[in-house]
Amino acid sequence: MKLKFIIDKSYDLELLCQKSQKKDLRVLENLVNEKYRALLSYLKRTLKLYQKSWNEINKEFFEIVEKITGFPWKHKIYFCVLSPFHWGISSWGGNKIIRTWRENPYLMRKITAHELLISHLFTIFERNFRDEKLTNKEKWALAEISTFAICGLEKELLKFWPWISEKEKYSLNHNYPELYNLQKKLKPIYEKKKNFKEFLKRAIKIIKKDKEILLK
Repeated sequence: MKLKFIIDKSYDLELLCQKSQKKDLRVLENLVNEKYRALLSYLKRTLKLYQKSWNEINKEFFEIVEKITGFPWKHKIYFCVLSPFHWGISSWGGNKIIRTWRENPYLMRKITAHELLISHLFTIFERNFRDEKLTNKEKWALAEISTFAICGLEKELLKFWPWISEKEKYSLNHNYPELYNLQKKLKPIYEKKKNFKEFLKRAIKIIKKDKEILLK
């Protein structure tokens, strides 16, 4: 498996349109064209720096994640679109993610890994947990929390971003406060799990049993 960093103005525009449904398409197109004209040379330079940094961990990262989760990756190649507009977006099961171009090439690793793992988790739900009839909100919540745990509690992965603080390893200070209750409850379960599949089964039971655990 490999992650390749790319520039894809059309994909960037597509996601911008999805987030800005009320805005005129021409306005958004002009905005994107203007931004890319100003930044294209810098995006190209950043792409090389990001790719060099990621290549240092690429093979190990994909292998370790497969070992931890017990599930193979769906795609052989993943693409990361560098964006002047979006911080980090994962396709739910697809092979394309988005990351901002504004980070240090090493600091970008953890969130890039996070977005890749979100996609991986959605393919796991689709292939192995269809009978659970998880809602999109439940899949998203479980994917986010599982990814926080994998990236922040697994020593084999922490070596790829050793500069993060203890609080950042399993952060309860992120942009999704509706996940805090479930995240707190699942941490000891993850730490004591026999394997990742068993963790997911227990996590699904909790989220199905306690409908109020995700704050609305």
